[in-house]
Amino acid sequence: MNTATKLSGFALGLAAVFGAAYGVGQVAGPDTPAVATRHDPTDAGHADGDHPTGAAPTNHLPGGLLVSDRGYTMQPMTAPAGEFAFRITGPDGRPVTRYDVAHDKRMHLIVARRDLSGFRHVHPELAADGTWRVASPLAGPGVWRAFADFTPTGGEPLTLGVDVTVPGALPARPLPAPATSTNVDGYTVTLTGTPQPGRTAELTLTVSRDGQPVTDLQPYLGAYGHLVALRQGDLAYLHVHPDGAPGDGRTPAGPAATFYAEVPSAGSYRLYLDFRHGDAVHTAEFTVVAGDPGVPATTAPAATTTPTADAGHGAPGHGHN
Repeated sequence: MNTATKLSGFALGLAAVFGAAYGVGQVAGPDTPAVATRHDPTDAGHADGDHPTGAAPTNHLPGGLLVSDRGYTMQPMTAPAGEFAFRITGPDGRPVTRYDVAHDKRMHLIVARRDLSGFRHVHPELAADGTWRVASPLAGPGVWRAFADFTPTGGEPLTLGVDVTVPGALPARPLPAPATSTNVDGYTVTLTGTPQPGRTAELTLTVSRDGQPVTDLQPYLGAYGHLVALRQGDLAYLHVHPDGAPGDGRTPAGPAATFYAEVPSAGSYRLYLDFRHGDAVHTAEFTVVAGDPGVPATTAPAATTTPTADAGHGAPGHGHN
C-alpha cells in the first residue's frame, strides 16, 4: 500500500450495549465436529475503533466482537469432516455473493484459540450459493474464535466473529511472556516499539536468518507483511498492513516492515506477523503489553517465544492460500 493503514479512533468506556443475533450451526474440524457457540461481547472491555482495513463508523466496537453488524451476519454451516464452512447474510437476510477484493482476496478468515495458543489465516473459496468453504483451520480441540474479514460490494469493510468449539480435552495454556524477539522456521524476528492505548504507535518488525538480515522478502497479499493483534480476554481484533507496498519505488523488501497501530485499551495482546520468504509464508508471534505494565496478564516464564507447533508454521499447507 502507498500509505500506512492505521487502526485509530478507539474510545474507552463505551456506554452503549450492543446486541447481536448469533447464527447457530455446525462446522467440521480436523477430526471431530465443531459447534458454533455464543460469545457475548457485552462483557468485553469496550473500546471504539476502526475496522482494520478501512474506517468504521464512530462509536463502534473493535472488529470481531460481534457476529452480526450493520445488517450482516456470519453463519457457520454444516460441513463434512475436515472442512470449515460459513455464510455471510446481508441486510435482506440472503447470503451475500458479491465481495470486493481487499489485499488480493475477497475473504480473509482468521481463527485463534481463545487462550491464544493457536492461530491460522486462510482464504476460503466462495460457492455460487454464497457459502465459503476451506479445509478446516481448527488445529485441535478447544474453543476457537473465527473472524471473517471482508468488504461486501457496495458496503463498508467488516470483521465479524463467532466462537466455534472443537470437542476434546485441552489443558489451559498460559500466555507467553512479553518478548521483543521470536524464532520461527529458522528466522529471527525482532520487534521495536510498544503499542500505546488510545494513540498511534510505530511498530517495526525486522527479519533475519542465520544472523543476516533478510532483504528479499516476497510480496504476500500485496504487502511485505501482515500484522494481526488480538486482545487477551475478549479477542478484540486488529489487522494492520505495513507502510509502503511492493513496487512503489520506495519500500525495500526487508529486512524491516513498519506498521502504525493504535490499540483500544491497556492490556496484553498477542501479535501475529505473516511474512513470505523462500516461497513459504511464516508467522511470527509476540506477546506485548500496552499501557500500564501492571495490567494483569497470565504469563509463562519469560523467554524468546516459539510459535505453537499446532499452528502449522513453515509446513506445506500452512493455511495461507
